[in-house]
Amino acid sequence: MEGVVKFNCYWNQTGAAITDEQYEIINHWREVLFNMDLIGAYENGVGFGNISMRIGRGNQFIITGSATGDIPELEPGHYVKVTSSNIEDNAIMCTGPLKASSESLSHAAIYMSDPDTNAIVHAHEAELWRELKDKLPTTSDEMEYGTQGLALEILRLFKESDVIEKRIVIMGGDQGGILTFGNDMDEAMGVLMSYLER
Repeated sequence: MEGVVKFNCYWNQTGAAITDEQYEIINHWREVLFNMDLIGAYENGVGFGNISMRIGRGNQFIITGSATGDIPELEPGHYVKVTSSNIEDNAIMCTGPLKASSESLSHAAIYMSDPDTNAIVHAHEAELWRELKDKLPTTSDEMEYGTQGLALEILRLFKESDVIEKRIVIMGGDQGGILTFGNDMDEAMGVLMSYLER
């Protein structure tokens, strides 16, 4: 789930933080995910799932804004630029019309761990999650979504598992939560689709 930010969010409120080209790519795939019910919101209004894309060669990235899961069609103003992150300090610095997604620290952990990753999808699919949990790289059940502990668990997986080859993280403490990643958005989505279609 998303919508409850659990890290220290240093937010510089500005206008749109995404270029037209970035918006076209990321929003196309976000709409696909929304239409497949892999991003959305529960009946209690709390959103789930998000999507991000690295900017350039550093660790800055564009990500969906907090509490946008239930919006069918996002506009440029619904995306945020994460300008820096510090997992040890449980902190994200972001700029844009909204605060960054509650899962930003987890995305940051993947971008920091793998310089070749340029896109990340965080989808929710309970049946697939149950099928893959503990069979593929899985974070500790004790680490809830959006927490510093989850980001540290992701760093651990990059050191101790074959996550870089599998391109998927099962979020043990976030029922249904699955992260896939790739060199570009097509690859990140392709990994997710390959498991959904099995």
